[in-house]
Amino acid sequence: MTIAYDSIMERTSFSGMSCPVALALEHVGEWWSILILRDATHGVTRFEHFQRSLLERRRYSERPPRDEYVLTQAGHDFRPVLIALYTWGQQHFPPDEVNVRLVDRTTGLDVDPVLIDRASGDPLDDAHTEFLPGPAADDRLRATLAARAGGAG
Repeated sequence: MTIAYDSIMERTSFSGMSCPVALALEHVGEWWSILILRDATHGVTRFEHFQRSLLERRRYSERPPRDEYVLTQAGHDFRPVLIALYTWGQQHFPPDEVNVRLVDRTTGLDVDPVLIDRASGDPLDDAHTEFLPGPAADDRLRATLAARAGGAG
């Protein structure tokens, strides 16, 4: 069965939401934007459509007019997100054969990415971290996080 996602999945703006995940998705754009950012991280520069906050269009030829797209600072800062998605995908949905490896530039050895807290060096897992409401959290979010904290374990 083939599903035409464009007919059932309409683009929704998350700009009015206060959730950092929703706001991040608002800047990333459509689902395919992450794949384009992956390609841009690999050095590909010429596409017709890129998300503006993460990629910048630069003219490289006047005659004929041609543009390339390069990562903005926000696009460069998105690399750890791509690496986290890569790691998660490799762990839960590995391809039948290895098609890309993430390696240390100096040694050429495969790396095993892990998210850690810069200050403590602790992993960002359930045992070491939790989400707490911030000053702008509404009552619904506060209740949701309080219920999560009460039932975590």
